[in-house]
Amino acid sequence: MIVALAGGVGAARFLEGLIRVIPQSEITVIGNVGDDIELHGLHISPDLDIVVYTLAGLVDPVKGWGFRGDTFQCQDMLHNFDHETWFNLGDRDLATHIYRTEQLRVGKRLSEVTRGVVRHLGVRIKLLPATDTPLQTYVLTTKGYMHFEEYMVKRQTAPKVLGVSFRGATSAKPTRNVIESIEKADGVIIAPSNPIVSIGAILAVPGIRSALQRTKARKVGVSPIIGGKTVKGPAAKLMRAVGFRATALGVAECYRDFLDTLIIDRVDRKLAPEIQDMGIRTIVTNTLMKRMSDKVRLAKIAVRETKR
Repeated sequence: MIVALAGGVGAARFLEGLIRVIPQSEITVIGNVGDDIELHGLHISPDLDIVVYTLAGLVDPVKGWGFRGDTFQCQDMLHNFDHETWFNLGDRDLATHIYRTEQLRVGKRLSEVTRGVVRHLGVRIKLLPATDTPLQTYVLTTKGYMHFEEYMVKRQTAPKVLGVSFRGATSAKPTRNVIESIEKADGVIIAPSNPIVSIGAILAVPGIRSALQRTKARKVGVSPIIGGKTVKGPAAKLMRAVGFRATALGVAECYRDFLDTLIIDRVDRKLAPEIQDMGIRTIVTNTLMKRMSDKVRLAKIAVRETKR
């Protein structure tokens, strides 16, 4: 069993390759819920949905989120009612959020509801939210605290970031089977996701980081930073804001207490010796996932490293 820690778009693209290397039934994904937000009375789980939509072959390939070919008639009508519509929700996407919210209101756990979404969309991986208890990522900016989605989507990452916090983390409990999955894994892969607010939110759940430290499985990470930049999202900006270098070296520093191997891009090959000095084996290759063949090749390298 391979366990992957995953955020949204970057992780989902990596997982597209992974399911072509090993059977879906042998993959457990621990997903980020720090981005979860309530809008229009609906519980939205952006990263969990991106993973499922992508692996189901339904995601919008340009945006990397939402359904391919979705319409936005409901949102257009909300706009006519002078309702805030800064968070884009397509009509088919809304069906997922309505289903999730109804199921949560009758007492089901988020992990149970997520299992239903996965099954209904024909995906066979096991997708576990990091926690079933409320956890939200907030960004402290010069304009005050704001939910990560407001910072990311509404504010377009414009405000200067002073810090990041995970509200609810101290009382959060890992979802059932998360710790056991890590402890019994044949290998653990940290997908190319934002180390601060995607993987960081998962690691903020008490017990998950310590499980990664004690598992006998090899832990392999894929750097989302290439040449000091991120392909998508504000990872580099957030890393600098909280005191890490916005490089593959900074990624290694985020995970140095448990990581065995870090896969970095060729443009960062000069950083390999410093990463290896941390005791982290370093693999240098092309990590940019433009085509399916890139995703499969990268997944093969990561899986191979878990078997060392």
